[in-house]
Amino acid sequence: MKVVILAGGFGTRISEESAFKPKPMLEIGGMPILWHIMKEYSCYGINEFIICAGYKQHVIKEWFADYFLHTSDVTFDFTNGNEMIVHNKHVEPWKVSVIDTGLNTMTGGRIKRIKDYVGNEPFMMTYGDAVGDINIKELMAYHRSHGCIGTISVYNFGQNKGVLDVGKDGYVNAFREKSDLDGDLINIGFMVFQPEIFDYIEGDSTVFEQAPLNRLVQEHQLKYYTHKGFWQCMDTLREKQKLEKLWNSGQAPWKLWED
Repeated sequence: MKVVILAGGFGTRISEESAFKPKPMLEIGGMPILWHIMKEYSCYGINEFIICAGYKQHVIKEWFADYFLHTSDVTFDFTNGNEMIVHNKHVEPWKVSVIDTGLNTMTGGRIKRIKDYVGNEPFMMTYGDAVGDINIKELMAYHRSHGCIGTISVYNFGQNKGVLDVGKDGYVNAFREKSDLDGDLINIGFMVFQPEIFDYIEGDSTVFEQAPLNRLVQEHQLKYYTHKGFWQCMDTLREKQKLEKLWNSGQAPWKLWED
């Protein structure tokens, strides 16, 4: 099964760093968050990726083109015809297609543009700015079991502040600290779709999270998989620093692979 990764947005909420590269290329522990996401899927034997690029898409293409330079020792021999010798090659078992889906294309339009690369088969899809310890095998099994067009992963992100229980009479009935039970379920990506999903997308201006998903809901063709482990997006510099701290601690929950 192939994995489609949305990686074409401008990343305006983390513009301190995304001014120079697309958000999926911002680094955690010296490697792009995009690499971390791909490693998560690869742990489950899923190694074919279609990256929907847009903003500064050349940065993504150049990074993969120079992958050995990022992961291996290299000798540049200028005495022998400018020969480059790569030592201790570490090769991921990946097939990666980086597709320019347009600069201002909406999420649905980006997905529509890679239809021919997916083919007439189910595929997985996620956003290129969040990591988690999602059980991909369990997610795929659940999707296959229910027969609907789509499955999205949901997560209770909780509250950031203390919680008040108030009455209509103006009195505060109770005050307590936040709980994991507080907050609403949110869509965290890590989705699975049948190829029929492409018929729900009109064109470049379609926001995938609006009309297409709402239509699936109306037709009872969208199921959810509840993730109860770790998940974290990287929308802000503070969230990036949080992920960096977890990685540097040696206890990053999303690191399911062995070095």
